[in-house]
Amino acid sequence: MIKNKIKKLKQKFKKFKIDGYIVPKNDATFSEYAKNDRLKKITNFSGSAGFAVILKKNNYLFVDGRYTIQAQKESGRNFTIIETHKKLPKKFIKDLNLGFDPKLFTSKTLKKYFQGNNFISINENLIDQISKFREKETKPFYSLNKKIVGESHLSKISKISNFLNLHKTDYLFITAPENVAWLLNIRGFDNPNSPIPNAKLIIDRNKKLFLISKKRSTKKIINEKKIKKENIFEVKDFSNLISKLKGKNFIIDEKTCSIFNEKIIKSKFGIINKEDPIYKLKSIKNSCEINHMIDAHKIDGLALTKFIYWIKNINKKKITEVDAQIKLEKFRKNNKKYLFPSFDTIAGTGSNGAIVHYRATPKSTKSINKKDILLLDSGGQYHYGTTDVTRTICFTEQKQILKNTYTKVLKGHIAVVLTNLNKDNTGKKIDIRARKFLKEDGLDYAHGTGHGVGFFLNVHEGPQSISKLNAIKIEEGMILSNEPGYYKKGKFGIRIENLIYVKKSSNKIFFKNLTLAPLETDLINFKLLTKIEKDYLFKYHLSIYSEFSNSLNKNEKKWLASLIQHF
Repeated sequence: MIKNKIKKLKQKFKKFKIDGYIVPKNDATFSEYAKNDRLKKITNFSGSAGFAVILKKNNYLFVDGRYTIQAQKESGRNFTIIETHKKLPKKFIKDLNLGFDPKLFTSKTLKKYFQGNNFISINENLIDQISKFREKETKPFYSLNKKIVGESHLSKISKISNFLNLHKTDYLFITAPENVAWLLNIRGFDNPNSPIPNAKLIIDRNKKLFLISKKRSTKKIINEKKIKKENIFEVKDFSNLISKLKGKNFIIDEKTCSIFNEKIIKSKFGIINKEDPIYKLKSIKNSCEINHMIDAHKIDGLALTKFIYWIKNINKKKITEVDAQIKLEKFRKNNKKYLFPSFDTIAGTGSNGAIVHYRATPKSTKSINKKDILLLDSGGQYHYGTTDVTRTICFTEQKQILKNTYTKVLKGHIAVVLTNLNKDNTGKKIDIRARKFLKEDGLDYAHGTGHGVGFFLNVHEGPQSISKLNAIKIEEGMILSNEPGYYKKGKFGIRIENLIYVKKSSNKIFFKNLTLAPLETDLINFKLLTKIEKDYLFKYHLSIYSEFSNSLNKNEKKWLASLIQHF
């Protein structure tokens, strides 16, 4: 099937006079999850990041370290798998005519990965010519009350207007849908895992708004946001909109403004490449957003606590990874505030746990062997909040070497949350703390230690992260994940993840846990823990018991209390 699609694609090369074609993961919205996943169609790769380069004689799939094993498994028959951080395509793909869809690429992306080649812009997507996507029915956007988000959209618009006036700029083109959602306090149904409204927005220095979207903006939204009916445009009318605007310059975001749209704006305006200021503004949650996130994590933590007790102590059946996913979501669904998963659950037993972003399907699912460990990474979207949590679970006594490794991961996890943020105040400094104990044994993991998290939006957002290169200053109100891990190919995977937020007290900032769910004490080598680490684990589990004891049955409560006694 995939071979046939590749063959059909290559047959089109002659018509467009190209030597190859580039296929990205993203669609035209540049959202986290592509609605039209062309990369999967042509490669069978289902990971959340990557791109393919299909040449006349060779096919390459480029992925990061999270997806190496998965890509090999899903696409290795037809593609050479290359880790992007080890080898960029421009290092060996040179002097070729490469075709691309200008709606799916930014100037920055082409330059970063493919400089040294000739780019042939092809407006009609070649993957769509081979295999069309079905247009799904769309729903209107909806508005969030100020009591939920803590700040009116008018206040946010004023901040952007001030930014434009400060930088002597006429317009900001907001191309990231999640940034439009934040600014207007709206949400939508255009993403399987995030309440994202697929829309773009132009705002001028005088606070005038121009919304670019399909016809899903209800009269209520138009009236609430004070957007004139004549200022709402279909995507196909973007060129017409730009021709009507007056002024000298535009700020566009080089991460999400397509070459197609950039070219249209450039035909009339000067371009200022500057990061959309909403990324930074959105990353710092106000007290209202933090409180809603705390509430969402309490609901989520109770569901996960009950699930962990069930799978370790109650379930006696032979269940599969998919069975575990379904059961966990049943626990989440017991609360009416739960909406849907914040990403596709990762439930990997044994060797599947070593595939960092593994996805079990009814066809590929593996039975959970009680002798193996289970890596379970999941999250939910709630009214109102976004969660993401990973636990590594065992069912029988494990070898000392595995326990030692788990404990080293745990020590890194604790080191992150106990960071002195007044000293180590960037992601790259904190990342060193997370890896320190694994590196003593020559071990490491090929992903970042933490990502930013949205408020009832994307589970992954920037600009802050805990990773080897991120130098963004960590500030009060930011939310991040804390998820060191270790993966032994063909054997097992370990990851421990909590969401944490930055709190301020007595002029000092520090991390505080959002996630409330017990850790796997049966995998800890307590001899490797310091008193500080034991005290942390005691207080953490005591806080879980204090929060949930009234919502647990007698046996669940007894089990949770027994975990505290370990410390």
